[in-house]
Amino acid sequence: QVQLVESGGGSVQAGGSLRLSCAASGTIFKIYTMAWYRQGPGKQRELVAAITSGGATDYATDVKGRFTISRDNPKNTVYLQMNSLKPEDTAVYYCNADLTTYIRREVWGQGTLVSVSS
Repeated sequence: QVQLVESGGGSVQAGGSLRLSCAASGTIFKIYTMAWYRQGPGKQRELVAAITSGGATDYATDVKGRFTISRDNPKNTVYLQMNSLKPEDTAVYYCNADLTTYIRREVWGQGTLVSVSS
């Protein structure tokens, strides 16, 4: 069974930094795109950042220049470095992976809470 396990969430003051990690485990043949999504209070889940297996990245407009997504392919791990955090970044952050086990499928992590106070 494939699992994504996130870590690194927490509480921080505005202007601070946090680094999220997400490790995939289980029988995995290949991971294509890995991504971070978030869902704030009363909001829909939205894409924050994504990275392909080749390292190409994409960011939501409101996090460009503040967040950096990276991945360690041998470790099946994706990271999200978040700097200059704002109260509006407060959300549950979810890791997502498009991967192949015995079939190609999309997998989600359980989520980690990021809380930014002003």
